Amino acid sequence: MSTSSKEAILAAAKRTAMAHGYSGLNFRTLADEVGIKAASIYHYFPSKADLGAAVAKRYWEDIVDDLEAISAESPDPIRCLHRYPGIFRTSLENGNRMCLCSFMAAEYDDLPDAVKTEVQAFADVNVAWLGRVLIEAGVVGSVESENRARAIFAAIAGAQLMARSRADIALYDGLIDSYRLAGLLPR
Repeated sequence: MSTSSKEAILAAAKRTAMAHGYSGLNFRTLADEVGIKAASIYHYFPSKADLGAAVAKRYWEDIVDDLEAISAESPDPIRCLHRYPGIFRTSLENGNRMCLCSFMAAEYDDLPDAVKTEVQAFADVNVAWLGRVLIEAGVVGSVESENRARAIFAAIAGAQLMARSRADIALYDGLIDSYRLAGLLPR
C-alpha cells in the first residue's frame, strides 16, 4: 500500500462523511470506491474510529488552511468575515453536501472519543479564527469575541443544514444575507 492509497481512502471517506456522516463510513464501500480490498484499509486505519478521527482531523486542518488563505488574500478583516460563509457554501455546491464536522457533530452521542475530539477541534479553530478577525475588524472587543464568534459559527452551520434539507443554495444565501442585515455578520 502506498501513501497515495491512504490519501485516496481519506478522500473517499471525506466525501462519504459529508453525505452520510460517521455512520455512513463503511470499509467495504470505501474499498470499492478506491479500488482496493476492504482489508487493505485496515493497514492504515485499524478501526472505523481511527478512520473517522483521521478524516475529521484532516478536514479541520484543511479548513485552517482555507481560513489562513482568506486572511492572507485580504488585509481587510471585514472582507475576510464576508468571505467566511463561502467555506460552508462550497459543501452545498458540491452535491448538496454538508460540512463533515457539522454532520458528525449531529451524531455526537454515537461517536468514539477520538472522533469527538476532532469534531470539537473543528469548531474550536473556526471560533478562534472568527474571534480574532472580529477583534481585528473592530466589531467586538476581546471580551465579547468568543461569544460572537460562536454565534456566527452556529448560525452559518445552521444555515447550511436548512439549505441542505431543501437542496436550496439560495436559501443559504438568503440566510447569510439576513445575518448581515440583523448585524450578526458585519456588512
